[in-house]
Amino acid sequence: MQHTALTRRIAASPLAPLATFPIRLAAAARHNAHTVKQTASWLVRSREHVHYTYDLEPLNLEHLSWFVATATGTPVDEIRGYLAEVQQDEQLRRLVAAGLARSERNATTDPVVRYGRRIGWYAFVRALRPGFVVETGTNRGLGSAVIAAALLRNGGGRLATVDIDDRAGELIVPPYDGVVDHVIGDSLEFLAGPVARQQPIDLLFVDTGWTPEHERAELAAATPLLSPRAVVLATKTYCWSELPRWAEENRREFLHFSEKPRDHWYRGVGIGASFPALVRA
Repeated sequence: MQHTALTRRIAASPLAPLATFPIRLAAAARHNAHTVKQTASWLVRSREHVHYTYDLEPLNLEHLSWFVATATGTPVDEIRGYLAEVQQDEQLRRLVAAGLARSERNATTDPVVRYGRRIGWYAFVRALRPGFVVETGTNRGLGSAVIAAALLRNGGGRLATVDIDDRAGELIVPPYDGVVDHVIGDSLEFLAGPVARQQPIDLLFVDTGWTPEHERAELAAATPLLSPRAVVLATKTYCWSELPRWAEENRREFLHFSEKPRDHWYRGVGIGASFPALVRA
């Protein structure tokens, strides 16, 4: 925008709010029009009503690469390779799509496989090569299948996952079920039981998403089960502060990655990561 002597005088005068109102209104209208267009398109082409799936914007993928690289101490080029690897895994995509198609909930499911932040989960597993992974909040099992695919690529490791919904885990199909212990039950009881305590946890996914109090209780229950190198990931750090608070109390690091969905009205969630404290100069 070109500024003139007149516009500068107006900007410094009491008339400034009135003079800039049309500009502000136009900017807000453009933003809202774009959101309305995306929403209308989604209403027509999608059947999802909860647990939305989407791909991430290209720049957001680059941000995700650096986020995972920093949290794992891995070269960023290696992380970019892992993100590409899961997106190009045709077996995983085909088997997840088949699982979605035969689901009893397929009337409210899109037939297109979209991973969103879960490709970051995959990269964490590939980079850290954990021996034991625990996930609270299986849901349909999309994230579990992605984690299992990474474990199979690593050539070792197991996942134990829990959800209170007896329909959960429908996407944990062969060969991924071969490295997964899937439990139906309360997550706190699960963390106190033998499945979650079979060996130290190297990577913990906290994804039940009930309440801040429940996440706090899960973190407290899991703390004595973690290995010294353990990384803890949580989904709800965009809306509550349990993981960063826990990280500070336990002298650990914390970072948050915010999703930017591609061609979707939903703003996305993200990944919160707590990892062992870095050695600072």
